[in-house]
Amino acid sequence: MGRSLAFLGPSGTFTEEAARSLPIAKGFTFQPYANIIDVLEAVLQRKNDIGVVPIENSIEGTVNLTLDWLIHGEELPVLAEIALPITQHLLVSSKKEKFDIQDIQKVLSHPHAIAQCRLYLKEVLPNVQIEYTNSTAEAAKLVSEHPEEPWAAVGTRLNTEIYPLQMASESIQDYSNNVTRFFLVGIKPLELPSSDAHKTTILVTLPEDYSGALYQVLAAFAWRKINLTRIESRPTKKALGSYHFVLDLVNKLDDVLMPGAFAEIEALGCQVRVLGSYPVYSYRPIDEKN
Repeated sequence: MGRSLAFLGPSGTFTEEAARSLPIAKGFTFQPYANIIDVLEAVLQRKNDIGVVPIENSIEGTVNLTLDWLIHGEELPVLAEIALPITQHLLVSSKKEKFDIQDIQKVLSHPHAIAQCRLYLKEVLPNVQIEYTNSTAEAAKLVSEHPEEPWAAVGTRLNTEIYPLQMASESIQDYSNNVTRFFLVGIKPLELPSSDAHKTTILVTLPEDYSGALYQVLAAFAWRKINLTRIESRPTKKALGSYHFVLDLVNKLDDVLMPGAFAEIEALGCQVRVLGSYPVYSYRPIDEKN
C-alpha cells in the first residue's frame, strides 16, 4: 500500500495547498477530513501516515485547537513546518449571469478567514450575515451547491478551479503580510530534505511553588544565546491561572547547547517535553519546483 497524508478538507483548502507544496508530497496520496481534530486522530490511529494542520496565522495568531490537542492529546511529534502566504478572495457561484456584490446576504468561511477580512466585510458588506464553517473549502463547496442563494464564500483561488465559482472580489484580506504556519505531524520519523531553517518546539510546565520560574527558564536560553521566536501560554486545564508555556527555539535538538539548557530548566522543578525538532520550509508554487 502507498503512503497517505491527512489534511483539513474538503479539497481546495489552504491546508491542502501547503501540504502539496511539501518536498515529499509526490510520494503520498491525499485524504481530506472535516476538521483539525479528525486529521490528528487519523494519524494517531494510523489511518494515515502523516497529517498537515494549521498552527499559527500572522494576523490572527495561534490556532488553539491544534496547539491544545498537541499539548493534551497523545504524543504526536511535529516533523516539519511550512509557511504559506495567504490570499483571501470573495467567491460566488459562476452560474449567476448577473451579479451585484451588494446582493450578497450571507458570507461563509472558516472563523480565521472571516477575521482576516474583517475590515473589508465591514466596509463593503456591513449588514451581511456571517456563517462559520470548518474550512474555507467547505464554505466554497456550500456556495457552489446553492447557486440560487445570495451567498458568497471567503476562500482560495484554487476553489474556482475545483467548484463552479467565480471571484467577486480579489485579495480582500486586511493585511498584505498574511502568512499561516502549518505543522506536518506523524508517529514515525520521515526522511526529509535539508532546509536552511530549523526549529525545536518545547512545552514547559512550571512548578506552582517557585516564584520567578518563567524568568529563570528564559534566562537559561538567553545566556546561551539560544534564540526564541515564540513563547505562548496555554491553560493546563487544572486550575485558573495554571499554564503551560510553548516555546519555539531556532536550534536543532542535538545542538550542543540544548541539553544544558534543558537540564538547568528541569533543575528548577520544571517539566520539559519536546513537541518536535524539525526543518522549516518556505512555500513554493508547484510550477516553480519543476
